[in-house]
Amino acid sequence: RRTDMLPRMSAKADAIEKAENGQQPSSAMRAEHPLFIGVATVATFLVIGSQLEEITTHVLPLLGIFIWLFAVILWSAVCVVRHADCLAIKLGEPYGTLILTLSAISIEVIMISTAMLHRDNNPTLGRDAFFAVIMIALNGLVGLSLLLGGLRYREQHYNIQGVNAHLNVIIALAVLGLVLPNFTTSTSGPTFSTEQEIFFVTMSLLLYATFLLIVTLRHRGYFVEAKQTAARHSMHHLARMRSTGFHALMLISYLAVVIFLAEKFAVPLDNSIEQFHMPQAFGGAIIAALVLSPEGLGGITASLHNQLQRSVNILFGSVLATIGLTIPAVLMIGLLTKRSVALGLQGGNLPLLLLTLAVCVVTFASRKTNVLQGCIHLLLFAVFVLLIFAP
Repeated sequence: RRTDMLPRMSAKADAIEKAENGQQPSSAMRAEHPLFIGVATVATFLVIGSQLEEITTHVLPLLGIFIWLFAVILWSAVCVVRHADCLAIKLGEPYGTLILTLSAISIEVIMISTAMLHRDNNPTLGRDAFFAVIMIALNGLVGLSLLLGGLRYREQHYNIQGVNAHLNVIIALAVLGLVLPNFTTSTSGPTFSTEQEIFFVTMSLLLYATFLLIVTLRHRGYFVEAKQTAARHSMHHLARMRSTGFHALMLISYLAVVIFLAEKFAVPLDNSIEQFHMPQAFGGAIIAALVLSPEGLGGITASLHNQLQRSVNILFGSVLATIGLTIPAVLMIGLLTKRSVALGLQGGNLPLLLLTLAVCVVTFASRKTNVLQGCIHLLLFAVFVLLIFAP
């Protein structure tokens, strides 16, 4: 069997090399026109500078800037997915997924920390964003991926060891980070004490580092496709394949645009919530939606190409990185700036989190999925949206 696979691997390598050699530098850069639009937007807001706060006090300029920034950030995030997909083909799984996940986490940390530090202290903003990431990824995006994949392929298969590894760490960190603060007595309210925050930061980082060790070295096979569908999907990307250095440079460039504009986006977002009297949790949901746009697109696309394992790696990996990396980062920012960070979920969000984790365990208890499971996750996502506006 290995002998039979060698010609196919050689043919794929030859196809990639031909695709790379066939691309002229001018045509490659013409395909990156979203980058020029993003850079022009960055330059515009550098010129505006401190006047942005004053401009966004009026309704029409506020809406215009909000839509403009949201669209450019989303477009740049889509380009991050495109280059991360090409790197995934060239480097193989799970490294391609890790590149996409860790790239998006940098966006998340910047957006949440910027929004936290904007104006007065908002101790619940980070918690709302974390919870929104979990609900959007585990319910909205997982549900949509399972629904669309089930409609196209009836049943889809995945590697159960990889899913279990993700869920074990997600459940442990989610309960410790977003539930336990409600029941600790060292501080009043849903917060950790300084000692507890330091312990949670250290433990989360060590556990995430251990998970990366499992993913990349010891048990890499847990996170690859249960069926060999990756090759068919890879050939779809060969027409736009370039060198590894080009894709890495473009990915970093688009990320730089997103990170800078995400910082500026905090101003119209905050003003929009005040102007239109929206709930504070809505701001966290908007941040989460922007942060998850690269991974969401990548996960749904992978499911449509019958690559459910890659979809699970992306979506579960984004949740795990949020809990394991972003929460510690926000806690460290809170410690350094002497700002309180509320983590414990309140009201209906607490049982909704526990129900989501339980449903994920049941959904991925076997080696295949169908449309019914996707519908259940989408129902829970609808409940999350309802609780934002009618808590």
